[in-house]
Amino acid sequence: MTTFCEDRVAIVTGAGRGIGREYALMLAEHGAKVVVNDLGGARDGVGSDLGPADEVVAEIKSKGGEATANGADVSNFASAKEMVQAAIGAYGRLDVLVNNAGILRDRMLVNMAESEWDAVIQVHMKGTFAPAHHAAAYWREQSKAGQPVDARLINTTSVSGIYGNPGQTNYGAAKAGIAAFSIIASRELARYGVTVNCIAPGALTRLTEDLQPGEITDEMREAQSPRWIAPIVTWLASSESADVTGRVFESSGGLLAVAEGWHRGPRIDPVEDPTALGSAVRDLVKQARLNAGMDGKDFDGGLG
Repeated sequence: MTTFCEDRVAIVTGAGRGIGREYALMLAEHGAKVVVNDLGGARDGVGSDLGPADEVVAEIKSKGGEATANGADVSNFASAKEMVQAAIGAYGRLDVLVNNAGILRDRMLVNMAESEWDAVIQVHMKGTFAPAHHAAAYWREQSKAGQPVDARLINTTSVSGIYGNPGQTNYGAAKAGIAAFSIIASRELARYGVTVNCIAPGALTRLTEDLQPGEITDEMREAQSPRWIAPIVTWLASSESADVTGRVFESSGGLLAVAEGWHRGPRIDPVEDPTALGSAVRDLVKQARLNAGMDGKDFDGGLG
């Protein structure tokens, strides 16, 4: 097998289980040196345990790869900096950061507690920003010092955010924010030799299994295995992907697609009188494409 991530140094957050574990394993299989980060908390983010990260490291090493475990809370600004510095200290540099860590605290908007909103926004949004900030600062420093930089920042969004899923206003808002964050960061960091892309993964993991209606069969587990998502992340982490940036990829056992972002739709000249807007707005809405549903296609079950 071609190891086109040979000697690249990668951090994968939330890599102790599920999708992140598959990322870490495949990156290592392709020659990357991997910092396996995982706080080891429960699905809702409570608690900590380095055991899952240690298990992934042991599996990588058993196959002849290089990896170290890291238990940093990525939503803590100082801890995220220490994680980035630990990777550089262990392997001499950092080439790839995969921000994958996340939690769920699903609730309908009218029932959602402030703490449920805050926890999800903290882990997903700040847990993306903090590692990305420190990695980007390192890459800028390298670039300004005249060192060649061929770096990758790969973030994690969700169809719940880019398309919209009831019961997940907190999670969806965070994930939509991460998609926007990635597009903007790609435009800021290109000058330093850094690409920024985003993955919207679809898989059965401990975060999503109980959201699945009905019995989960072996066929469903295989079709929705997180292993299907690792190839696009491994490719994006490689030097081969240097010409691809600012994109959101939807990836699952059923498809690999580019999710297209907001574009300006039908328009008219501005109207000063709000009482005259009714027919004009309804005509604009009629001409406009419907918002997408969770399948990425036009959603006709709501008000557009």
